[in-house]
Amino acid sequence: MSPFIAELLGTMVMILLGDGVVANIVLKKTKGYQAGWITITTAWALAVFTGVVIAGPYSGAHLNPAITIGFAIAEKFPWASVGPYIIAQMLGATLGAFLVWIIYYDHFKATEDSGVKLGVFCTAPEIRHNIVNFGCELIATFVLMFSVFYITGAELMSDVDSTTPIGLGSIGAIPVSFIVWVIGLSLGGVTGYAINPARDLGPRIMHAILPIPGKGNSGWDYAWIPVVGPLAGSLVAALLYISL
Repeated sequence: MSPFIAELLGTMVMILLGDGVVANIVLKKTKGYQAGWITITTAWALAVFTGVVIAGPYSGAHLNPAITIGFAIAEKFPWASVGPYIIAQMLGATLGAFLVWIIYYDHFKATEDSGVKLGVFCTAPEIRHNIVNFGCELIATFVLMFSVFYITGAELMSDVDSTTPIGLGSIGAIPVSFIVWVIGLSLGGVTGYAINPARDLGPRIMHAILPIPGKGNSGWDYAWIPVVGPLAGSLVAALLYISL
């Protein structure tokens, strides 16, 4: 698998499962209707885990333009590859959102609230205050990016040959999943914790173009915050990291 395809598929599956749990919780007549915030944050963490498992061996599993740019600023990733990675992430996010719409098509029709339908695809603040909302996305993404810089590989040392590490494969995806989980539980109540421009913008575009009955507007007046906020948080994290 090429890095481009890995980022596309990993992001697609992450959004499929992440937006999928939101659809399962908020849309009418689903099995998981009104199961709550714990369910959403847990499933989103596991969605990230699944995407990282898929893409990790081939692309490093950024799945997030903020992560890609943060690594490039810290000179851990070539700038020449930033554009292709972001394109792949955006395409994957839109495809994942499209699949959620197909799977929950009947439940979108059964739900009257246009704001609930939008919430399946992208984030929105509970209390609109641009400065606070922007700051929340910046800080939450800072925590994600700065933590990711310090994640080490999942390895054990062999008792037979202490110089040869034993790889633990997919277990290496667990730390970033835990970080996303705690960010959602602790900081997600303000904006819905986008912490990923592709995660928010790609599905928002799909909401705008898909024929969803009674969908309302796509919240474009707010859409810049879950894009610029995470990028700013990643920038701050990268600059702090390289200065230490």
